[in-house]
Amino acid sequence: MAPMAPAGYGNRVEGTHAVLAAARAGRVEHLYVDRGRRDRPGVREAIEEIGADRVTVLDDVRARATTEAPQGLVADCRPILSVTLEALRESSDALLVLDHVEDPHNLGAVARSALAAGIGGLVVSSRRAAPLSAAAFKAAAGALETIAVAMVGSIPEALSRLKDLGCWVVGLEPAAEQSLFGLQILTEPVAVVVGAEGPGLSRLTSDRCDLTASIPMAEGNQSLNASVSAALAAFEIMRVRGAAGAPGRVSSAGQSS
Repeated sequence: MAPMAPAGYGNRVEGTHAVLAAARAGRVEHLYVDRGRRDRPGVREAIEEIGADRVTVLDDVRARATTEAPQGLVADCRPILSVTLEALRESSDALLVLDHVEDPHNLGAVARSALAAGIGGLVVSSRRAAPLSAAAFKAAAGALETIAVAMVGSIPEALSRLKDLGCWVVGLEPAAEQSLFGLQILTEPVAVVVGAEGPGLSRLTSDRCDLTASIPMAEGNQSLNASVSAALAAFEIMRVRGAAGAPGRVSSAGQSS
């Protein structure tokens, strides 16, 4: 029997783009709006999408916010359900795996880049990693409403399962001799693993990879931000597959509970 997916995420969403995306997805249960911002175009559209009966106008929503700049919008939402690795693999042959990335802004930025590059889903850790919080949703600017996410307890175990499901696993390592650019294995079903800010891939995670690859950089530079590395990997998958005439990936949207 396939493992049960964890409970949902995205109960709280803040910021104009993130709230509007959640509203369009039909997830917003109640919206709190700054009185002084309710007639702004994006805010007005969100109110119309949600319905005035589920909107409360306040002098200042920041007391309810968890981010520093909620842009006058805080929404309580139905959660998005995490998917299983098996479901993620069935719907896509290109995935990004985040090995304990801790900054929710990086997590959101990765989701945004992955969706733009046609990556089918993300695998993230439910432990010692950035939460799928309001900050992540704000940075994702709507991408987390669409891209499927599998939350797992162990990244190394998830990589072993992905290999059993027919994926090659490529880890990004700055010191790896093999370049990510032009890597032909990216035309196959693949999961690219991005390490945490600072330490990179953990030893156990690196050991589970089929191979490691680096992103070429100018001499004297040693590392990239995790979200930048993930974006470069995502678009290199798109580029290599396009050049090889490989079939496109199928994205799978998350499901509301």
